[in-house]
Amino acid sequence: MVAETGTARDPSPETSPGTPSVLTRLLRRPLALAGLVIIAVVVLAAALAPWLAPYDPYEQFFDGLTIEGAPLPPNAQFWFGTDLVGRDLLSRLIYGAQTSLVIGVAANGIAVVIGSAVGISAGYFRGWTDTVLMRFTDLMMAFPALLLAIVLAAIFRPSLWIVAMVIAMVNWVQIARVTYTETRSIAERDFVVAERAMGAGAGRILLRHILPHLLSTIIVWATLGIATTVLLEATLSFLGIGVQPPIPSWGNIIFENQTYFSSAPWLVFIPGAAILALALAFNLVGDALRDILDPTQQGRH
Repeated sequence: MVAETGTARDPSPETSPGTPSVLTRLLRRPLALAGLVIIAVVVLAAALAPWLAPYDPYEQFFDGLTIEGAPLPPNAQFWFGTDLVGRDLLSRLIYGAQTSLVIGVAANGIAVVIGSAVGISAGYFRGWTDTVLMRFTDLMMAFPALLLAIVLAAIFRPSLWIVAMVIAMVNWVQIARVTYTETRSIAERDFVVAERAMGAGAGRILLRHILPHLLSTIIVWATLGIATTVLLEATLSFLGIGVQPPIPSWGNIIFENQTYFSSAPWLVFIPGAAILALALAFNLVGDALRDILDPTQQGRH
């Protein structure tokens, strides 16, 4: 049915005045709240690193090694101990949070933009656009993501932004598939068909009617994807083809100190626990957002 104003009504669900906000509903979930707290702690630590870190992350201390030249265990001066060259591990972890977050957010943001653009374009325009874009997506999905990332990282000289671009290039395919499927479904709905029949252009339909219906899906995938990019960055850095030392990242801290795994296990366990905690936090928040924003879940919680 066409409205009197001459435009088709978009049946987007409207939030009633008494409906709690997404943030309020998120805070009511204990697991999601725990995830938000962990994310907030890591973000604050990264943002305030120059003031929170007790030492320069690159400074090598003469008293930071034992007489035998081994790293010091956690003590009153170095709370998390020192690494294999006498640098304070706590300071390197705090500065490493900057690297992990920058790459996680930047790489995932680029991946979301690329994947959404590919999926929406293929799902709406169909025809040869659909064929070319989705076959290319299938081709990218056929390669193991880690192997492709290793190849790309080996071709380009690793740096902070090169690593972010490499991770984005292998992570956009999943969201492209999801947005493609949903766009095809939305494009067949009556309000879109009516808009098209009245002569509305593709840009107006995509921006005014299709994209708003995809925002919840994109937000959820963007949140969940950060955990994936953080883990992939840590993996690449651990393999020695990610962010290069002496720039601290949680992955290359493990890579640098792996030879002391048996004699100084804190050098591996502590940054490993940080990676695990941050990835788990984003997954908890992403899962909660999926339940909250999925219309099929409305009223169940």
